[in-house]
Amino acid sequence: MNKMWKLAGASLLLATTMAAHAAPAADDEHPSQVRPFNLPPSADLAYSISARQRGFTLNGDATLSWRQGEGKYTINTDSRVALLGKLTENRSQGTIDSFGLAPNEYYDKRFRKDPVTASFDREAKTISFSDGKKSYPIKGGEQDRVSISWQLVALARAARDKFRTGSEWDFFVVGPHDADPWTFRVIGREKVQAGAAIGTVDTVHVLREPPPGTKDQTLDIWLAPSLEWYPVKLRFVDNERDYVEQTLEKITKR
Repeated sequence: MNKMWKLAGASLLLATTMAAHAAPAADDEHPSQVRPFNLPPSADLAYSISARQRGFTLNGDATLSWRQGEGKYTINTDSRVALLGKLTENRSQGTIDSFGLAPNEYYDKRFRKDPVTASFDREAKTISFSDGKKSYPIKGGEQDRVSISWQLVALARAARDKFRTGSEWDFFVVGPHDADPWTFRVIGREKVQAGAAIGTVDTVHVLREPPPGTKDQTLDIWLAPSLEWYPVKLRFVDNERDYVEQTLEKITKR
């Protein structure tokens, strides 16, 4: 059960394993690039969840609160399943700068585990963790595992012509215990069946594949241009082919 819920949410939760000291990432592994962005309107998004774990099927729901305005943003997420109740709770909060979302704190709480945080000290230009001794420099543009999906949305909204099939988008993404480079590749246009209240939606399919030789998970995101580019579907698959899939059921603009 715990392993499956390590999958539940890049925009909701993505798990990492903790290691000892790590040297700062090399420049080519820590991209810092200013790109045009256009943040979507504030909204509450409700998702249904289906998952397969070791042959068992589980269903539940997830909620995501996205707020932006006056130079700040907050993202709050949680997921639940029947019988067990709340399984994950994640938050990202920070400011908006020339790169887009600029996290100040990332919060990660999993079922039956203590919460952990990653802190972005903008004055010291350092990223540190409550659970470990690793640290990374702040160069600009760094995201956490909650904010990354919304930074991707903001870039897509501002660069629709460049957000085309085959294009790649590089980021440096902070998790609960460490950070690493991520690359998203645009797969193409696809129709997706969202919840009954939304129906079939034209989307842009974006894929994040783990580097060769690693055991990180694959993340697929389907963004809907007709719905402010909100994510209408997310799918997380681990190296053993267990998965968690989130489907958008309702959007409430705020």
